[in-house]
Amino acid sequence: MIAHYSQLVLLLAALLDYLIGDPWNWWHPVQGMGWGIAQYTRLVCKQLQSPLALKLAGIGLAVGLIVGSGLIAWTIATLTKRIHPFLGLAVESMLLASCFAGRSLRDAANDVLAPLQSGDLAEARARLSRYVGRDTENLTEPEILRAVLETVAENATDGVMAPLFYAIVGSFIPGVGSVPLAIAYKAASTLDSMVGYREAPYTDLGWFSAKTDDVLTWLPCRLVVVTLALLSGKPVAVWQICQRDAPQDPSPNSGWSECVYAAVLGVQVGGLNYYRGVAKPKPLLGEARQAIAPTHIHQALNLTRICFLLWLAVALIIPHPFL
Repeated sequence: MIAHYSQLVLLLAALLDYLIGDPWNWWHPVQGMGWGIAQYTRLVCKQLQSPLALKLAGIGLAVGLIVGSGLIAWTIATLTKRIHPFLGLAVESMLLASCFAGRSLRDAANDVLAPLQSGDLAEARARLSRYVGRDTENLTEPEILRAVLETVAENATDGVMAPLFYAIVGSFIPGVGSVPLAIAYKAASTLDSMVGYREAPYTDLGWFSAKTDDVLTWLPCRLVVVTLALLSGKPVAVWQICQRDAPQDPSPNSGWSECVYAAVLGVQVGGLNYYRGVAKPKPLLGEARQAIAPTHIHQALNLTRICFLLWLAVALIIPHPFL
């Protein structure tokens, strides 16, 4: 029996994400965050020139958006709950569901795989370009499959499991609840994707956002690695591959996330990608025991779903200290 309000929010949000996901014509909190980031960035880049000023502005942007988003979510949750508990439950569940990208990730992968499996390589490339930053115009079928698997593996952590982690943590904090922390993490992730680049004009403005996202994602990423290693039935071998290969990736988290999926599935990811015509080699992660196939992508999606359900079950079973 689900005895606590926050646990019920977690359960309903997970169900909403599984059944509905993020409908294209619905407003999403990330849209509001993105609009705010774009307006702030445009203003700051026009007014400030020195690296120090831009770095300070970047700190203000990150702290303001992350804390502000969490406070707005907490205010909405508190007010709607005071109006009526069922209204609060519905609003919080929808807000939290918007933080989970499980359904969206599954739909994106299937969107690319459908034309690929029917032999329409050009359409698969065009659809893939909606979801990845690399150039897709000349990708071969194996390269498309690698890109899809890498996207599924990387986003499993920052798009699915990390928001769930912070939602679970919030559910154990009296007076906070699941939604504010998950929304705050979503703000950090959105900042990283929009301004956390190492090239101009975000080198100085986005450095703090990138570092903040790295720090916030570090623990849930390692927990994902441990969980998947245990689920694989070969935890020592998977962990050894991750320790060997993942640190080669410049990102402290995406390399680990991609590597654990590759290790569990017995495939290899990484290699040469092109971004706006510029070649960018990425380290090879995992061992190429098999060529990447659509079945591996479906297996990766299933692994993410099992990991999500396992964490959710633990959160629902563990007694809350303030019940």
